[in-house]
Amino acid sequence: MSDQYIVSARKYRPQTFDTVVGQEHITTTLKNAIKNQHLAHAYLFCGPRGVGKTTCARILAKTINCESPTSDMEACGVCNTCTSFKNSTSFNVFELDAASNNSVDDIRELTNQVRFAPQQGRYKVYIIDEVHMLSAAAFNAFLKTLEEPPPYAIFILATTEKHKILPTILSRCQIFDFKRITTHDIVAHLQSIAAKEGMLAQDAALHIIAQKSEGCMRDALSMLDRIASFTNGMLTYANTMEHLNLLDAEYYFRLSDSMLCQDVAGALLLLDQALEKGFEGDVIINGLAEHFRNLLLCKDARMAKLLDVPNDFRPVYNEKANQTPPSFILSALNVINDSELNYKTATNKRLHSEMCLIRLCYLLQAVSGSQVAVGGSQLTDNNDVKKNYSDVSVATPQSLSSAPNKPVQQNGNEQVELNKKIVQEPVAPVNIQNEKEPPASQSQSVNAPKPTPAIPSFTPPPATGRRLSMDFLSDLGSEVTKATANQNAEQKVLTKEIADQLFEQYKQQLQANSKNVIHAQFTMMKIEVFPPDELRIISPSELTDTYAKEQRTSLIDFYRAETKMVVRITTEIKEDEAIKAELAKNVVLSKSEIFDVMAQKNPQLARLKEGLGMTIEY
Repeated sequence: MSDQYIVSARKYRPQTFDTVVGQEHITTTLKNAIKNQHLAHAYLFCGPRGVGKTTCARILAKTINCESPTSDMEACGVCNTCTSFKNSTSFNVFELDAASNNSVDDIRELTNQVRFAPQQGRYKVYIIDEVHMLSAAAFNAFLKTLEEPPPYAIFILATTEKHKILPTILSRCQIFDFKRITTHDIVAHLQSIAAKEGMLAQDAALHIIAQKSEGCMRDALSMLDRIASFTNGMLTYANTMEHLNLLDAEYYFRLSDSMLCQDVAGALLLLDQALEKGFEGDVIINGLAEHFRNLLLCKDARMAKLLDVPNDFRPVYNEKANQTPPSFILSALNVINDSELNYKTATNKRLHSEMCLIRLCYLLQAVSGSQVAVGGSQLTDNNDVKKNYSDVSVATPQSLSSAPNKPVQQNGNEQVELNKKIVQEPVAPVNIQNEKEPPASQSQSVNAPKPTPAIPSFTPPPATGRRLSMDFLSDLGSEVTKATANQNAEQKVLTKEIADQLFEQYKQQLQANSKNVIHAQFTMMKIEVFPPDELRIISPSELTDTYAKEQRTSLIDFYRAETKMVVRITTEIKEDEAIKAELAKNVVLSKSEIFDVMAQKNPQLARLKEGLGMTIEY
C-alpha cells in the first residue's frame, strides 16, 4: 500500500480511449481520425461536468504524439513521450485554466508560444479548460491563431456551457458533444473498482450512488470513496441510504399504502418521521412524485426500460402497480405537481406538505365518482373510515390498457380486478338526515380491524357500505346544497302572487338604494308569469325595455335567492292604453294643439275661426 492516498477519481482516471466510460461515439471518432490522419487543428469538447471531456483531451494529446501506437490507435504507454506525459514532464502538452487565465495578456502569451515547434514528438497540444470563462476581448485576440495555427499546433477547448462561446469560435472548431453517463454504465464501472479495492458492495447500493451522481462519474467515485470510509468497505443498501441521507423506496411504499387505505393519521406520522430526520417537505413531495411515476411505468411492459430502480425492487413495484388504479396514479401526480409548484410560495411549509398528503389520502374516492356520505367534519383514521378501493369504477387510459390485471383477494372470497371497469349500482341521493343513524351493517364495517401496510405485499381494506370523502368538505357541502336546490326547483312552481310580491320588493329595494331613475322606469312595467319558471316583463317603450334588460341579471339573482329556483326572465314591448293616456295628461301642449283639442270638443269653434278669418299666434 502506498504512503499517499489517492482518490478513486484520480487513481482510476482512464488512460486510453477504451477505458473511457459511456462516450463510445466520441472515442471511436477520435481513433478513426488518428488512424486516417484526419486530425483537425481545433476541437471543442462540450457537455455536463464529470463525463470525460478533459480526460479525452489528455488521451488524444498523448496518443497523437505516441511513438509506437497500437493497431487500434491506442497509446503504448512505454515510449518516451508517453512516459513524460504520465510524469507530467512533457513539453508538448500545455493545459490552461481559462477560469483564472481569462485576460488578453494570457492569450497573447499563449499565441507567442505557438510560434515555436515541438522539441519532441509531432504536435504541440494546447488544452484550454472552461473556455467559456474567457473574456470577449480574449476571444477576439484568440480568433486569428485559432483559425490558422501552425501545422504542428492543435487546440482542444473544453466547456460545460457551450452557449456562452462566441459563434466565431464555434465555427472554427470541430464540436464533440459529450452525453451524461447512464446509470448502467456507472454501476458497471463502480463494480469493477469495488472489486479492485476489495470492497463488498451490493448492486442496490451502487445503483443508488449512480442515481445520485446524475450521470457524473467523478461524483459517483467521490461518493463511493466516502461511503467506503464510512462503512469500512461494506456497502449495503441501508447504510448507503443512511450516509447519503435519502428516503428509501420502502418509506414511499408505506406512504402510498396509507393513501390507498385513507389512513390520514398514518400518512401524517410518516411525514413527521421524515421531517424529524431533517428532510425538507419539498424533498418528500419530489420523492413521492418519482415513486408514483415508477408505479405508472409498471403499468405497461413497454415502459419497463424507463424504470430506473434497483433490480431488487422491480417485483415490488410491479406488485404495487397492479394494486393501484391508473386513474389514482394520474390524479396523484397532478396533485403532487401542483404542490411542488406552490411549495416555495407557501408560508407554512409543513402545513402545505400535510395538505398534499391529506388530499392524496382521499383522492381515490374523488376519482372513482362513488357515493359520498358526509357525517361530520372531523378527520378520522382507519378505525373510523375505510375505503374498499376494489369498488372503484376506474376509467383506465388507453395507453395503460395493456397492463396485466392482477386479482386481489377480498373478504368473503371475492376477487376483483382493480384495472377493470366495474358497473356499480346507481348511487342513491345524498341524505344527510339519515347519516346519524347508519344501518347495523355499516357500524360493523366501520369497526373492522385496521389493515397494516406491509412490504412487499399489501392487502386492501375490507369493503364497507359507507364511504366518507374528506376531499374538500366545502366542495362536497356545495354539491349537497346544489343537489338539494335542484330537487326543490323541480317541485316548485312560480305563481303570479309570488312573482308580483317579489317584483314589488325589488322595486322597493331599488328606491332604497337611491336608484330613483331605474325605480321610475320599473313603476311603468308590468309582469306576466308563465309557469313553471318563466317571468316576462312588459315595457311600454323602448327606453323602459332597455332598463329592464339591464336589470335582468340582478333580477334573476334576486328571484333565485328568494325562491331557491332558477327563473327565466324575458322582456317585451307593449303599449298600454292606460299608461299612454296617463302620459298624455302630463304633456304640455302648444297653442295650436290646445285649439285642436278645443275644436274636437266643440266643432262650432272651428267654424267661427274660419268665418272670421282668425289665425292662431304661436
